[in-house]
Amino acid sequence: MAGEARGRRPVTDAARPRRRWRLVLARRPDLPALVRRLFARARRHRSRVLLALGAGVLAVAVVIAALVVVYQTSAFAVRDVRVDGSRALAADVRTAAAVPPGTPLADVDLAATARRVRTLPPVRTAVVSREWPHTVVVTVTERTPAAAVPQGHTVRLVDATGVVFRTVASAPRGLPTIQVAHPGPADDSTRAALTVLAALTPKLRADLRRIEVPRPTRVTLRLSDGRSVVWGDASRSDRKAAAATALLSQDGSTIDVSAPDLVTVR
Repeated sequence: MAGEARGRRPVTDAARPRRRWRLVLARRPDLPALVRRLFARARRHRSRVLLALGAGVLAVAVVIAALVVVYQTSAFAVRDVRVDGSRALAADVRTAAAVPPGTPLADVDLAATARRVRTLPPVRTAVVSREWPHTVVVTVTERTPAAAVPQGHTVRLVDATGVVFRTVASAPRGLPTIQVAHPGPADDSTRAALTVLAALTPKLRADLRRIEVPRPTRVTLRLSDGRSVVWGDASRSDRKAAAATALLSQDGSTIDVSAPDLVTVR
């Protein structure tokens, strides 16, 4: 036994068989179920992200194309300016609107156009809108004459606010006449005359020939029968109108209601 043991050679590291390692890709069935779910979820998320990106790019492209068509081509250019609310002012309104044909409809500044139209004296209000694909619509409201103001050989028409908006050869039939030196919304005499006019009873208005206002404190009504009504200033005009109407049946050429609590007829 001892000889047999002595006959064996010791086993060295060099003599031992070497193990060779290699990387082997695990087959799909060998992957844990959790890992497979994570990979599938990641693929779905990537697909959704790519789809969202594609939709976003498409939407941006559509918006850009629409803007180009609306703002840079003649597909939606102005071909007509339509005026609603006044046939008589249509030509003047189009001129004042100053919207050149061929302007992209989306480029029309509606507020600025309305301001230009409102500079026309006969226009009280103006609203501008777009009517696709080719029309600018200007809707105007004309001023209504409240009184006629003789000025030399012509007559100026004023509205209820005192704005002089038209000059004519003669006063329209049935329109009251006021005599003031400088008609206008800032003129105290004009405002006084219009305040008195608005307060007149139907009877006084029917008998009225004109209202004379040399000064805001000296308002006088001239009636069609030749009589005069001394009004004073425009304060308490409702009471003065009621008192003057009640005295129309009295004899006398002058009715004084400048102090409505103490009226006189002479």
